[in-house]
Amino acid sequence: MPDELIMNKIYLVRGRKVMLDEDLAELYQVTTGNLNKAVARNIKRFPEDFLFRLTDEEFKNLLFQNGRASWGGRRQAPNVFTEEGVAMLSGVLSSERAIAVNIQIMRIFTRIRQVLSDNTELRLEIEKIKNKLDNQDKNMEVVFRYLDELIEKRDNPPPRKRIGFKSDNL
Repeated sequence: MPDELIMNKIYLVRGRKVMLDEDLAELYQVTTGNLNKAVARNIKRFPEDFLFRLTDEEFKNLLFQNGRASWGGRRQAPNVFTEEGVAMLSGVLSSERAIAVNIQIMRIFTRIRQVLSDNTELRLEIEKIKNKLDNQDKNMEVVFRYLDELIEKRDNPPPRKRIGFKSDNL
């Protein structure tokens, strides 16, 4: 199964990367109802940070973002599984297909986390460069200000006292 297929089924909801129950059921080649029944039989394995139900507003938003039809067989908003919840599914669904798909999903979650980490490091490096450039701009302003002052002093020298032999006749 191509990794892109799985990556396209990972969404960001409430600041967490999650997968919809219907997408997982499709990947595991089971019905959404059977997946949710297996979860319901083992609900103690799925605390709220592993599994939660989308609000109607979140579900509508997700439908709108992904261009999915709002009509169909769903009577209620879907369950979504966090990375930990998907990992826990491997203990609930024990078919060969479920195990293989679960391993692939875990690898993809790890890769996404690595990419985000790399991007964060890159962002920090860019921020450092911006700060250095800002400081250089400020330093250049100071240098030019001093140069302007020196040029002004050269063009308009202050009156100087004469030194040397003075006679009363002058």
